[in-house]
Amino acid sequence: MQFASCQCAILAIALLAGCTTAPVTRGEVKGASVTVGEIAQSDFNRVATVTMRANLDSLAALMDKLYKRNPREWRKHATSQAAASERVLAALKNRTAWPDLNGKRDIEALSLALDPNFSGDRVAAFIYALGDMLIMAHGNRMEFYLLDGLDAQHLYNAARNLEVAAWILASRRDASQRPLLLSNEISETSRNVTFEREFGKMIGRVDLVASLVTEKYRRAGIGYVQSLFGAQFLQFLPVR
Repeated sequence: MQFASCQCAILAIALLAGCTTAPVTRGEVKGASVTVGEIAQSDFNRVATVTMRANLDSLAALMDKLYKRNPREWRKHATSQAAASERVLAALKNRTAWPDLNGKRDIEALSLALDPNFSGDRVAAFIYALGDMLIMAHGNRMEFYLLDGLDAQHLYNAARNLEVAAWILASRRDASQRPLLLSNEISETSRNVTFEREFGKMIGRVDLVASLVTEKYRRAGIGYVQSLFGAQFLQFLPVR
């Protein structure tokens, strides 16, 4: 009986070890194809460009989630959710104003999109305004090259604007005390915080680029001082 118990224990340990050593796949890192334009990009330019693309992807994901929870919004002006989404992304890419926002851009557009009295497609206006604000904070560019510069404070402010927008989205109500848009949901039967997660990703990326901009100029100054002090040790010596 004792022997049988020992065998069971050994089998259980073996099964447990098999579970812990089994390979787990959750996707893989994928890099973009090399383009000719990258010749005119520094490493930092490339990081800023990739980060901007990731943030635009997050906005597209956020728009998809919002439309699924608020289908009445895309029905105001489009024949399908896909058509509504494509129109917003095209407006951002082409840098054209969004009709429902009365020509407003950047944070003014964001304030209007979150106004309880706004009657247009609120999802479209909200995502467009967020995207426009982010692009403006990056010097009104989505791709960055050697002669392009970024303002760290503008990027820092954009990250804080994202935090404020996320808070307003989750808390503001209309005249009937209904949420402006259904987003996060935490109840006894369900828990959906994917909206907050997308905001968190964008905030983290923008803050990182802001820090990298600051570090870039800080290191440039340090490098200059190092070159002055190191010059005396970098002189050729006579050999005859």
